Amino acid sequence: MDIEPYRKGLLIRGVEQRLLKLFGENRLFGTVHTCIGQEFSAVALAQALGPGDVVFSNHRCHGHFLARTGDVDGLIAEIMGKRTGVCGGRGGSQHLHAPGFYSNGVLGGTVPVAAGFALSMKLRKQDGIVAAFIGDGTLGEGVLYESLNIASKWELPLLLILENNGYAQSTPSSQTLAGDICARAAAFGIETARADTWAFGELFEKAAEAAERVRRRRRPFFLQIDTYRLMAHSKGDDSRDPAEVRVRWAKDPLQLFVQNEPAQAEQIQVAVGRQIDAAVAKADSAPYAASADGDEDPPGYAPRTWRPAAPGGRDKVAEALFESFQRNMRRDERIVMIGEDIEAPYGGAFKVTRQLSREFPARVRNTPVSEAGIVGAGNGLALAGMIAVVEIMFGDFLALAADQIVNHASKFGYMYNGKVFPRLIVRTPMGGRRGYGPTHSQSLEKHFAGLPGTRMLAINSWYDPGRVYDALFEGIDRPTIVIENKLLYGAAIAQRPPEGFALEHSDEPFPTTRLRALSKPDLTILCYGGMMSEAAAAAERLFEEHEIACEIVCPTQLYPLNAWPIVESARATGRLLVVEEGIGFAALGAEAVAQVCELAPGALRRVRRLASPRHPIPSCGPLEKALLPNAERIVERSLEVIHGH
Repeated sequence: MDIEPYRKGLLIRGVEQRLLKLFGENRLFGTVHTCIGQEFSAVALAQALGPGDVVFSNHRCHGHFLARTGDVDGLIAEIMGKRTGVCGGRGGSQHLHAPGFYSNGVLGGTVPVAAGFALSMKLRKQDGIVAAFIGDGTLGEGVLYESLNIASKWELPLLLILENNGYAQSTPSSQTLAGDICARAAAFGIETARADTWAFGELFEKAAEAAERVRRRRRPFFLQIDTYRLMAHSKGDDSRDPAEVRVRWAKDPLQLFVQNEPAQAEQIQVAVGRQIDAAVAKADSAPYAASADGDEDPPGYAPRTWRPAAPGGRDKVAEALFESFQRNMRRDERIVMIGEDIEAPYGGAFKVTRQLSREFPARVRNTPVSEAGIVGAGNGLALAGMIAVVEIMFGDFLALAADQIVNHASKFGYMYNGKVFPRLIVRTPMGGRRGYGPTHSQSLEKHFAGLPGTRMLAINSWYDPGRVYDALFEGIDRPTIVIENKLLYGAAIAQRPPEGFALEHSDEPFPTTRLRALSKPDLTILCYGGMMSEAAAAAERLFEEHEIACEIVCPTQLYPLNAWPIVESARATGRLLVVEEGIGFAALGAEAVAQVCELAPGALRRVRRLASPRHPIPSCGPLEKALLPNAERIVERSLEVIHGH
């Protein structure tokens, strides 16, 4: 008899039983999802994997982690919130990372990430495979099917392991699942197999065969493992019939081993108990997780110097973007671009990527219409050390990928204790004025600005956007969303300032642009992105027709926001007008006003905001034009600020 699978299984069970005890003693935080009863699925897959393979898991990840790493000390310390934990106590029970292992607590969310990691292996011609664990509850998540499609079409070395324990939290799958489980993967042309944790000898064989098929054929495979969770979904919240659970305990392979081989089982359990006792003692003596205060705080107020704008040509914004992508992809083979319709000859909805796919055929690729799936794939590429550029065709569609941005990209760096630096760029056109209507004309950036661990940029036509991307590719250290106003693509860059004005940029990688009247300023106008040109036209009219000198402050980096240019200008003028195309409630302008009030109390005598109306953008062209902020409305609101109306 091979004792090793039993030893590993009893180790996993012993650790989780101790975790439940620690929870009952109020020595843990949050919750604990145990895999008691399912241990052999983790052990079988760990035995089938090699040193170059990578595992992605979910909220029920302890068994997968221990089977893969054997790190009892790191796991227990992590769940106890201690600095000696694998993630410094930041991740806890559901969010674990070690070399070759990643887990996250959002159901199904790691599947596209795993696909993206597998894509990196394919691009780099590596021999490893990616194994992703999911549960039967995940079958209700749409991102799973987006990922199955991507993995199959791109022929990715991805092994999906579905642990079918018959329940999604407390709801039996008979209430929620229609059709056959394996047929779902087969519909995407993916080979499937089925095993269970009771006939675990066959399980080990099928797991090894599945891993080998993925490794040899470099195509995805789907393995369904039928099993049963003997303990509650988390902690003690179990509403199942106790009689049902007792029947399953009687069939449990580890329980039967303990009964049938008492001497060997006792020897293993004693050794496991000592190992767990030592791990708990070590964790007890370790300090709690360190404070991260300041790690991701915005600079708030960081004085810089202004530099006159360098003379430039009249290149279009789209051309500057294309040239930056081209030269950086030539320079850095880690850059990969994915998105809908970005390959030649179409070259993206706004023709920014044009011929890139012909020069970089493996690294610029069309995707399905699957925003969550492709941003998730970008996350996986980034975790693998690539620089992933994901184009979302319209900014409105960021909402479809919100989970991958909010619960994955923005959290990986922190919850994995700074061990990863996801170099993900999500670029997308925002804004209206093209008659595209309510679902293709919004400015939704406020919903994604301010996520800890991220950056948000907004290009404008008064500073070369190619230089913005050059700086981003050169120094990217976190997930970054880049807002590109739709009207900018055809606009000329490096324009000369109007007569009587100076154009300057702060000395930062992502500078703030300042257009200031040469005379003493009367009013500060804060804007960003496509509103800069409207604000500049308004400032010229105010100067010529009303003798009002304006100073326009236009940050490229919206988050983290350096409030210094805004504060210094507001101190000089005492009047601030915030102009933004999106809905103004809880938007950048509100944050900017709050920071000015905090950093320069009493500096502002008058403040006004100009933004879109609080209803969807209409398709009717004349009505859309009348409603969105423009030069005429900026002039009107500026006069109100100056004259106190």
